Amino acid sequence: MRSGSRSARIQMLVAEQTARRGTRVGVVDVCTAAVAALPVGGAGLSAMSRGAASHPLCSTDSISEQLEELQLTLGEGPCVDAFLHGSAVLTPDLLTVELHDRWAVFTDAALKAGARAVFALPLQMGAICPGVLDLYADVPTVLNAEELADALAFADLATLLLLDARIDETGEPADGPSPDRGFDDLGGYRTEIAQATGILTVQLGVGINEAFVRLRAHAYLQGRRLADVAADVVAHRLRFSPHAEPDQDDEQT
Repeated sequence: MRSGSRSARIQMLVAEQTARRGTRVGVVDVCTAAVAALPVGGAGLSAMSRGAASHPLCSTDSISEQLEELQLTLGEGPCVDAFLHGSAVLTPDLLTVELHDRWAVFTDAALKAGARAVFALPLQMGAICPGVLDLYADVPTVLNAEELADALAFADLATLLLLDARIDETGEPADGPSPDRGFDDLGGYRTEIAQATGILTVQLGVGINEAFVRLRAHAYLQGRRLADVAADVVAHRLRFSPHAEPDQDDEQT
């Protein structure tokens, strides 16, 4: 299946979930649609960062909720590895000696929670990874090529939604793009955020990950959408100082 038609189909499945909730599209709709479309029992998504506290954003059931909390608390598991290495971590069966040796504490806890297979997909945008989408099954499960491609498409859409989210005062991304924007507009924001992050690496003299953390911190402190802050940076309406705190960045008109 061509990537364009796959992406359109995934967007339609997510939009259907959004319509059932009767609200704006959000990452919770991606998780719910992924569970309905794939041979998995649940899904969870966590916002992750190398320079700030990581935290779960949503989960479809109690098992996926436990898996998100376990991995972030223990600092080990498929989700953590997917984030650190920037690549999908597919574990068709947790009940293997190799995986038990790799994640001894997490594996025992995950099996006890009711998970048998876990698939962790990084929400990737170039060198930036703002989070991870986790899928689990309660029986040994292998995703075939088409199912894996669909799972990656769900992760890609979750990335766009997460990057477009407004960071409110609680630090939780508000669900979804603003009402006057749809799926078709999100790809442009991915590019703009990448450009803004690149600009900040020069302005601040830091690496790509630290620059992205600084961009998110400013959005959080100002209660603005990450994409809107990125647009200001790209348009040179906002300049960051390497010697200032995030809430003291120099704005330019």
